[in-house]
Amino acid sequence: MAEPLSLWLDLAPPVRRAALPGDRQVDVAIVGGGFTGLWTALYLARRDPSLRIAVLEREFTGFGASGRNGGWCSDLFPASAAKLARAHGRDAALAMRRAVRGSIDEIQTQLTDWNADCGFHRGGTLGLARSKAQLERARDEVATARKWGESEADLRLLDAAETAEMISAADVLGATFTPHCAVLDPGRLVRALASQVEAAGATIFEDTPVTAIEPGRVLTARGRVRADIIIRATEAYTAGLAGFRRAVAPVYSLITATEPLSAEQLAAVGLADRPSFADHRHLVCYGQRTADGRIVFGGRGAPYHFASRTKAAFDRDPAVFAALRTALVQLLPALAGVRFSHTWGGPVGVARDWHPSVGFSPETGLGWAGGYLGDGVSTTNLAGRTLADLITGTDSALTALPWVGHVSPRWEVEPLRWLGINAGLRVTIAADRAEARSGRPSRLAQAFGRFTGG
Repeated sequence: MAEPLSLWLDLAPPVRRAALPGDRQVDVAIVGGGFTGLWTALYLARRDPSLRIAVLEREFTGFGASGRNGGWCSDLFPASAAKLARAHGRDAALAMRRAVRGSIDEIQTQLTDWNADCGFHRGGTLGLARSKAQLERARDEVATARKWGESEADLRLLDAAETAEMISAADVLGATFTPHCAVLDPGRLVRALASQVEAAGATIFEDTPVTAIEPGRVLTARGRVRADIIIRATEAYTAGLAGFRRAVAPVYSLITATEPLSAEQLAAVGLADRPSFADHRHLVCYGQRTADGRIVFGGRGAPYHFASRTKAAFDRDPAVFAALRTALVQLLPALAGVRFSHTWGGPVGVARDWHPSVGFSPETGLGWAGGYLGDGVSTTNLAGRTLADLITGTDSALTALPWVGHVSPRWEVEPLRWLGINAGLRVTIAADRAEARSGRPSRLAQAFGRFTGG
């Protein structure tokens, strides 16, 4: 029996839909049945119910990162405010932050309107500092937030005692805390969202691999779809489309989950208000306490695969899963001996400049959104609303945001792409090890951070 694609898709198995039955004419064709494509279809259908909208999905809705992520609905945006300000000005950077943050509210409003139980809970985020170097970064993060007008209500520094009141973690010197994050079950969200898309009048075709996108038509293994407007919402799987091999690099993130914990175990762990949690190491990690009492914990560590390949075998790396389990138990010693019930993974989309983007050309009828770098649960909702405005020619605060129309440079040709991305992974791992030994911030990691999202 095949292992489930994720905990979320195991608890809420997808409802399978029919494939494209042959050639078809529509007004809007959306390639990709994840959060970006579904939110776009929903807001467009609501804006103009007369539109014939088709969502084309290679597997099933939520097959990719939308059904396999860590369940953070946050205000994180991969390109820093400083980076946005250098290109677009301070006001534009602040507007981008407000828009991403507002997407958390919008998703909560939609779930309430749908009466959908997706385990949504707004408990904020803890960023633990477990070494002197990490504590220095935590302090710097708070100081930077103050320069951008953020108050204690937006981000504050906790000392070790305050942190211990929220989580029973080992070797913690302090933490940052922001209320601007919710946790949820992304599998249930994608199912609820797909149902809303269909109720609004759009059609979802699954088991329909798209091979090429051209102005006016989409080529699939099931037939041709002609459309005046075509939206590419394929994120980490973009490289599989003709002509897009170097547009977005698929980088793998892997996750593990415990079995539901007892009341005593949960009390020993903490996280009573279900804040998401991470620490200030360089190698990304992320965790949450689910509505049914599990601890879900994931992170980077798996290699990038040559030529931007994606396949099922890459979703599972026993060495990375073992490292995640070890890291989690070291972080939360109360979990020693707990059984881990699920492991899974999948690729996230990374633009060459670590800068998500959304855009639409009225001249060609082609649009896109993506490059979320793993921060897409909230940002995809913003993308869907923005694309709806762009497609319908609506001037709004969303269409003026600095990510609109941004075009990232293409990734290098192979083997340079493979060498560069995997070298970056080795730098972050080595930096964390060096800091653990010395207690001093890694200069190499600081330089790499400026190269990516700084």
